[in-house]
Amino acid sequence: MNAFTYQNPVKVIFGAGTLAQIGVEAKKLGAKALVVSYNDGSVTGTLTKIWSLLDAAGVASQAFLEVTPNPPIEMVARGVEQAKAFGADLVIGVGGGSAMDAAKAIAAGVLYTHGDLWNMVYASHSNVTAQPPEAALPLLLIPTLPATGSEMNMCSVVSSTTRRQKSYIWADCLFAKTAILDPELTYTLPPFQTACGAIDAISHVLEIFVNGQAKSDLLHEFQLGVIKTIIRNLPIVLANPTDADARAELMWAATCGLNGWASPGDAWTPMHQVGHVLTSRYGINHGSSLGIMMPAWMAYHKSIKPAPYERFEREIMPIADFKAFIAKSGVPTTLSEKGVTEADIPGIVEGVRTVSFNADGVLASNPPVTAEVLAEILKGAL
Repeated sequence: MNAFTYQNPVKVIFGAGTLAQIGVEAKKLGAKALVVSYNDGSVTGTLTKIWSLLDAAGVASQAFLEVTPNPPIEMVARGVEQAKAFGADLVIGVGGGSAMDAAKAIAAGVLYTHGDLWNMVYASHSNVTAQPPEAALPLLLIPTLPATGSEMNMCSVVSSTTRRQKSYIWADCLFAKTAILDPELTYTLPPFQTACGAIDAISHVLEIFVNGQAKSDLLHEFQLGVIKTIIRNLPIVLANPTDADARAELMWAATCGLNGWASPGDAWTPMHQVGHVLTSRYGINHGSSLGIMMPAWMAYHKSIKPAPYERFEREIMPIADFKAFIAKSGVPTTLSEKGVTEADIPGIVEGVRTVSFNADGVLASNPPVTAEVLAEILKGAL
């Protein structure tokens, strides 16, 4: 097992009905909360409850409801200005990964002293110029879509509309102080969003499993356990959206998939790097981009590095069946379904090269992936 340093300071409050604790928990962190979420009706009922509970606890609140998928840094800047004008001393993020990531970026942006907010972003892996934030307002995160694990990690994924790029802010100050994980908040999720979130959560551990260290018994058991849990419970939830046990399993599996437990000593996310380009250039949502990339990546690498792929097929299912599982869940598995053609592949490769290739001129994975290999993988994804 590789050497590692692990830290995760997030207080997690998990269980049905735990949203009721938000007032008490927020009061411990601040007196004026900027509540960051969407304005599309998907969380209206949840937000109404939150404002009532905050008010009852004596916490003043103001809503910033401009979050969109793949939160643009331009939107983050507006949130920062509103937080400053309101005098917020706490940021609450409510929603899926986009809402929580936006909340993190806003909380850091309020205290950021290094110029343009895009300077926080690791926008190039080959020439790192990022100046990550050193401080942030206290964060309280409430996921309503099990997927990204943002509620329990130190990462915020943001995009730039003008640059057509999507990448990371990575800093200790982005850990939430408290995360409230209430599975009841996921009962009304549309099936497609539920499935995309589950596929995203699978990818977080699958990428580490197939690309990470070879000798790590406990980590591999944990990674496969998360995948098995999601595969077992996703069909149950799609058939019965209010199944309390299955919803709880999906929520906790998604959190555990990216809170560091599955990956100490490893940090390989090559499929995500390609997925970000598919999102920024073609508007393919994050879960769909990974539903497309995982089977193609696995099919290409199985003969090159057979051990993890053969174990996946023994303990979970054949790669072809995994692709069929994703498709049956309602998530795309090919680029052609999203209108991407072979003529688009060079541009995708260049997009990945610009942001994600390292100083050695390859995409970090195990084994490393060249531009030529990436093009072949993408052809297999058509």
